[in-house]
Amino acid sequence: MSTLGILLTLILLAAFSYYIGRKRSLALATPMQRGGNNLHSLPSYYGYLVVAWAVIPALLVFALWSTLEKPLLTASMMSHIPAEYQDKSADEHSLISNRILNLVYNPERLATADPVYKAAAQDYQQMQSLSNNIKTLLVLALAIAGTFIGLRHVKPKTRARNQVERVVQIIMIGCASIAILTTVGIVFSVLFESFRFFGQVPATDFLFGTHWSPQTALRADQAGSSGSFGAIPLFVGTLLISAIALLIAVPLGLMSAIYLSEYASPTLRAYAKPAMEILAGIPTVVYGFFAALTVAPFIRSMGESFGLSVASESALAAGLVMGIMIIPFMSSLSDDVINAVPQAMRDGSYGMGATKSETIKQVIIPAALPGIVGAFLLAASRAIGETMIVVMAAGLAANMTINPLEAVTTVTVQIVTLLTGDQEFDSAKTLAAFALGLSLFVVTLILNVVALHIVRKYREQYD
Repeated sequence: MSTLGILLTLILLAAFSYYIGRKRSLALATPMQRGGNNLHSLPSYYGYLVVAWAVIPALLVFALWSTLEKPLLTASMMSHIPAEYQDKSADEHSLISNRILNLVYNPERLATADPVYKAAAQDYQQMQSLSNNIKTLLVLALAIAGTFIGLRHVKPKTRARNQVERVVQIIMIGCASIAILTTVGIVFSVLFESFRFFGQVPATDFLFGTHWSPQTALRADQAGSSGSFGAIPLFVGTLLISAIALLIAVPLGLMSAIYLSEYASPTLRAYAKPAMEILAGIPTVVYGFFAALTVAPFIRSMGESFGLSVASESALAAGLVMGIMIIPFMSSLSDDVINAVPQAMRDGSYGMGATKSETIKQVIIPAALPGIVGAFLLAASRAIGETMIVVMAAGLAANMTINPLEAVTTVTVQIVTLLTGDQEFDSAKTLAAFALGLSLFVVTLILNVVALHIVRKYREQYD
């Protein structure tokens, strides 16, 4: 039976288990003199208890079997091929395994395949078929056995609600743990690859170098056999474009949020806020086209009219369009936190004789400052992590400049460039992408720590 068939069968069995578990609890219930019955929990909880016994063990075995099945079958298959194929290097061994698996998943190629590969593929198919049959029987047997065990636990004094809630709590803890472990795994993978990069390139050259040219040659006699990995131009370009974007997005977003929450009529707000949030749904590639085809030529023509030299791909064009893109993030979140300020604080300010503008400046904005700082951080993270607009409007040139009229590049753009195409993950050129990713992670962490300090400092006045 296929994976989908097993899962559908388990769903049907879960529904049946819930039905019979609930029915059995009602059949065992004894009416009480003052109404109700002697069941500890509602009948539905007994049904959920039977479902837990029937489904959870079966799903765990199914997940474990599916995870280990392919590597174990591949190892068994490779152990049966002729000795001359097993004595090869690890890379050649992996290549042979991939070729055999391609034959397994594309049976039409078996007719023209190498006899050794053909025999190995057929052996793998037989073992896979046997494994699927055993897995199906074991999972279904566990589900049926679990249903009977669950039914034996359906008794009036069984604390079904407590047990079901405990199972749900464990599942929720597991889901949260997956998210945390995924984050930890990402961090450690980036750290591991970054350490490999710093083993080839000194950290001081990367952090303080002023020339970025990561092109490396395949042979030592080729030109450019050792690249330059000074990341300062990338950091400067990232900060320059992000600063321009935030200079556009933060004032406009905050002012629009104040207007919509404090001054706009309900009718205007009902139309203006959704219209503004539409900007957040526009794909970034569309913003990139807009920046490259409309904004950049306009800035260049305006600069030339004033006698300024403006590059066809400039930081100013990318920053302006990026600022427009992140206005909804700043505006929407700021509007929500401003509306969350208690009305009693406004009334108290008005009662003391303050005007609306004074109330906004002296009461509402300070009270909403933690949320506004959070909105600013989200906007900053969005600006720092943007790639498409920078590629199309600012270019790929790693120029170390703070002139917004010149072409620059950012860390995220270079990460994409370094990992595009077939790359060797033991070369400094490819590993540099992980070092850049680590630097972005550290910068974001520092921003979060600073913002948390600011939030705690000002929140104490209003708790």
